[in-house]
Amino acid sequence: MEILVFLFGAIIGSFLNVLIDRLPKEESIILPSSRCDRCKHTLQWYDLIPVVSFLLLRRRCRYCRVVLSWQYPLVELLTAGLFVLVFQFLGTQELIPLLYSLFIVASLIVIFFADSKYGIIPDKVVFFAIGISLLYFFTNHNPLFIPHVISGIGAFFFFLLIYLATKGRGMGFGDVKLALLLGIFFGAPAIILVIYLAFLTGAAFSIILILLRKKKLKGTIAFGPFLVASSLFVFFFQDKLVSVWYLPVAFLYLN
Repeated sequence: MEILVFLFGAIIGSFLNVLIDRLPKEESIILPSSRCDRCKHTLQWYDLIPVVSFLLLRRRCRYCRVVLSWQYPLVELLTAGLFVLVFQFLGTQELIPLLYSLFIVASLIVIFFADSKYGIIPDKVVFFAIGISLLYFFTNHNPLFIPHVISGIGAFFFFLLIYLATKGRGMGFGDVKLALLLGIFFGAPAIILVIYLAFLTGAAFSIILILLRKKKLKGTIAFGPFLVASSLFVFFFQDKLVSVWYLPVAFLYLN
C-alpha cells in the first residue's frame, strides 16, 4: 500500500507543478498541454513520467536541451513522501479523513512553492481548500464545525491586524487568507502552535540572512512557506507538542 500511495503521490506532485507555475501567472491549468517554457514544444506522455523522465533526460528538455529546474522532481518526491507519511499516520480505517488530509497537504505544497518562487499565494488554492474544509467539518465532524470556524476567524483577524498595522509591509494579504484556512483546519490550540512556530522560524531565518548579508534589515521574505512548514510539523506532532506546551501552562494557571 505504501508503494501505491507513493506512486499516487508522485503523479499528484506532477500536477502540483502545473499549479505552482500557472496559477500565479493566472494561466489555465488545463490548456495548453504541458510544454517546454522555452521552445513551447508540447511534451509527450513519456516526457512527463514523474522523476523518471527528469533523470533519463539528464535534466534537459528533449527538444531544445534547456536545463530544467530541480523543482519538478523535488515537488514530485516531496508530495509522494508526505502522502506516505499521512497514510501511515492516519491509516485506511476512515477514508474520508485520509483523503481530506492528503488534499490539504497537496494544497500546502502548492502554496509553499508558489509563494517561495513568485511571492504569491494563489487565491484559487486557498479559497477552494477553505470551501472543502468547511464542507468536511460540517458533514463529518459537525460538533467541531463551529470551534474550527471560530479558530479560523480568530487567526484571520490576528493576521489582518498585522497586515493593517504594517500597511502590508510586514504581512501580505495572502498570508491573512492562508491563516483562515489553517485556523479552520487545525482548530485551537493547534493553530496557536502553528503561528508561534512560523514566527519563530521566520525570524530565525531572517536573522541568518541578515548576518550572511543576503538580506537587508528592512527587507522582506515570503512568510507563507514558514506557515506551511510549521503546519506540516504540527500536523504530524500535534499531540506531543500540545502536551509539552499546553499542560505546563495549564498547571501553572491552576496553581
